[in-house]
Amino acid sequence: MESSEKSALKARDYLYKNGKLFAAAKANRSYLELFLKSKLALLMKDSVESTSAAKETDAKSHPDYIALLYGIKAAIELEETLKWELESAKQTIEIYRTESANNRGIDRAMQ
Repeated sequence: MESSEKSALKARDYLYKNGKLFAAAKANRSYLELFLKSKLALLMKDSVESTSAAKETDAKSHPDYIALLYGIKAAIELEETLKWELESAKQTIEIYRTESANNRGIDRAMQ
């Protein structure tokens, strides 16, 4: 088996094994982004401030809200890392396909 064929098979296996990790990372990111709105509402509800703007300011400066923002940052980083690793594996397969097609064309031309 050629090296590029081995790389393509390895990339295919990587896609199969890690697709679920990407899906979970994407779901986690989406959940955290949606939960951020709920967390803001809960923190505003608990605020002792009198105006809506002051409640929002109080809520957005709360350590729980800031921690959630860091969680979203980490979730985005993980999702994007997995996304580009999967994309790299796809490109490895595409390179193999192109090389194979080119080699078949060369073989036909030499006959």
